[in-house]
Amino acid sequence: MTIKLLPKGIPIVKRVMDIIISFSLLILLLPLFLIISIGVVIQCGFPILFRQERPGYKGEIFTIYKFRTMKIQLDEHGMPLPDAHRLTKFGRFLRATSLDELPELINVLKGEMSIVGPRPLLVEYLPRYNAQQFRRHEVLPGITGWAQVNGRNAITWQEKFDLDVWYVDNWSVWQDIKIILLTVVKVLSQEGISQPGQVTAEPFLGNPPGIDEASSNND
Repeated sequence: MTIKLLPKGIPIVKRVMDIIISFSLLILLLPLFLIISIGVVIQCGFPILFRQERPGYKGEIFTIYKFRTMKIQLDEHGMPLPDAHRLTKFGRFLRATSLDELPELINVLKGEMSIVGPRPLLVEYLPRYNAQQFRRHEVLPGITGWAQVNGRNAITWQEKFDLDVWYVDNWSVWQDIKIILLTVVKVLSQEGISQPGQVTAEPFLGNPPGIDEASSNND
């Protein structure tokens, strides 16, 4: 595993915090990782981890790790069934408690993510951003972020983008600590897990006509 001790442009104090927190949690939570892994195998089978390419700092592509929450089920054309059909009961629990995100601590330790930052979205969204929205990539993506403690999936893409860019412009150690503490509260209350009528959130399809380049719109 390659570890970037200090990705260029990232404040050293933030990187030090990320290394200490991610390494400590990976050690302390090993028993929980084992329990969750057994549950995933029972309900979803192998592989245990979900891997997907995501854009990170400056749009650089990396592989994100999560615990699998869905079964591999295909239709007659070989296409995956809708998420709602493949999501298991155990998977719903993992998502509701955000435990499916724990393997991202590996991404944090490697220097591809931070504990706090805008959530890494899908690669296919990159060409759909306007210049202001792409500014969310001026910092490392995070396991949790300002948008996640202010509505998560229950708010609009535009609100998420605005919150992400606000974080980029207002980052501080104390802001990160505040977001971490608020995240604990949000996870315990299980707020904003999904949008109405969606398993999580509807996809970002791009900006409708008339959206100002200066305004931010996108989990």
